[in-house]
Amino acid sequence: MESRFRGNDVTLEGVAEDKTSSTFRLTTMNDLDRIREALQAATAAISPFTPGAVKADQKPHGRGPVTEADRAADRVLQEVLLREGEGWLSEESTDDPVRLGKQRVWVVDPLDGTLEFVAGVPEWCVSVALVENGRVVAGGVSNPTTGEMFLGSVAGGLTYNGKRTHASALTKLEGAVVLASRSEVKRGEWEPFRDAPVDIRPMGSVAYKLALVAAGLADATWTLTPKHEWDVAAGVALVQAAGGFVECRDQSTPTFNNRSPRLSSLIAGGMALREKIREQIKAVASG
Repeated sequence: MESRFRGNDVTLEGVAEDKTSSTFRLTTMNDLDRIREALQAATAAISPFTPGAVKADQKPHGRGPVTEADRAADRVLQEVLLREGEGWLSEESTDDPVRLGKQRVWVVDPLDGTLEFVAGVPEWCVSVALVENGRVVAGGVSNPTTGEMFLGSVAGGLTYNGKRTHASALTKLEGAVVLASRSEVKRGEWEPFRDAPVDIRPMGSVAYKLALVAAGLADATWTLTPKHEWDVAAGVALVQAAGGFVECRDQSTPTFNNRSPRLSSLIAGGMALREKIREQIKAVASG
């Protein structure tokens, strides 16, 4: 399909050379196969539900909407992915602290962008990440409505619908496509950036935004408000696999499988834009 954002020449250029052992690479490829299978199974579980014609319930404590599609996808993902000795962290599962003692943990959002799903807006996805010792090593994002699948590992690079690709190589902010949370835009949180020399485009699912940035279909995305690990883990894996950068506002690298699974902020984009984005955000913060 042709992206609504910006095309990207699909090449092997920019994919990091695999300097890991062949054993680890084989393990990673097997993990990617599991992620692909899980995304396909979750898509099948969601398919009986029609976006825009789905009843949503409200979670307790103002935690947002949830549908039977979310729950169905969660059950299928757990069945396909979880094996003995691995941990599990999902938006739609009760959090079990046993995961904190596991080396390998699956961090998933069965349906990221439920608001868009309920509204019939094609900006929702299934998001799956594998975390090892607190770092994402592989991930996948699938948008069933658009037919897009993003798969990547730190060891093996990124594919978009089966073809190798990489993050944006843009070197200047002028004209950069920056994907912003539609909810944050509505709340006025992007007003300080309205004079920035970038093309700000509101969008739903944060996992989908990160996947588009990873594939070079947009140049950057950021949120300066807290996000749960399941919202961003797969997207972080994809951006890193594609040679882009991901960091928190304090310039630290995000870690996962924390006791409180929440990140204070997240910034991602093509590597050449890293310093320029930092400067832009700092200018807004001090303005």
